[in-house]
Amino acid sequence: MTRASGGPRDVTSPTGSREEPEVEDAFDRIVSEGGDRLARPLLPLISTGLLGGVDVGVGVLIYLVVEAKTDEPLLASLAFTVGFVALLLARSELFTENFLVPVTAVVAKTGSLPALARLWVLTLAMNLVSGFVMATLTVVALPDVHKAAVQAGSHYADLGLSWRSFCLAVLAGAVITLLTRMQHATEEMGIKIVAAVMMSFVLVAAQLFHSVLDSILMFAGLLTGDAPYGYVDWLSALGWSAFGNVTGGLLLVTGIRLLRVPHRVHEARADND
Repeated sequence: MTRASGGPRDVTSPTGSREEPEVEDAFDRIVSEGGDRLARPLLPLISTGLLGGVDVGVGVLIYLVVEAKTDEPLLASLAFTVGFVALLLARSELFTENFLVPVTAVVAKTGSLPALARLWVLTLAMNLVSGFVMATLTVVALPDVHKAAVQAGSHYADLGLSWRSFCLAVLAGAVITLLTRMQHATEEMGIKIVAAVMMSFVLVAAQLFHSVLDSILMFAGLLTGDAPYGYVDWLSALGWSAFGNVTGGLLLVTGIRLLRVPHRVHEARADND
């Protein structure tokens, strides 16, 4: 059970520390939304995952166009942010957006681990399916981006399985989960859009290892027929980056955020026992 958000209140944790009411209100909203997301029927779950891949695919499209025309990676990274703005406004979903909200709901016992596994697997699969379609359309429609696509895809293929690539994946998971937390801290759409632009720019400009985004870039390179890597390399990169993304999202953001409201976690778990 979650409490309705009210006016300002004075909150003292069991340890005697004072907690901001906004932090508790955000926790309540996240638990409520996470329970709804975990209980989402199959068809809406599939459709939101497919749309998430389309939205990021649009970001990849404009990234490759700007990179091909300007040879300016930072400018292309800024152009890519349109994909994350689309994710927000269209209310679609990425695999890596599910490391805070539904996980918090599972911790609060308003959802189950099997439901979380179902959400993760289906969302990732649908992101990749529609991302592959978007990569195909981009490569066929815009032959001028082939060189940029091969270069971008090769970068992630060349990372391999290493501590460096794992750290890049952990950072990617942390960045996207922090974005989710930032957007749930406010009801103002303008502020949410600013957060989407800032954090997606960080993701792409720093060439962090993101399972869905980098898969679409690798797909685009593969579909040109000129890529020096293959689908086995992509699959290896996907598994390694997804593992790092989960690690970063859960340990560096979600776990630490839950430590801010241990009393509310305890209350929520007791209410749902």
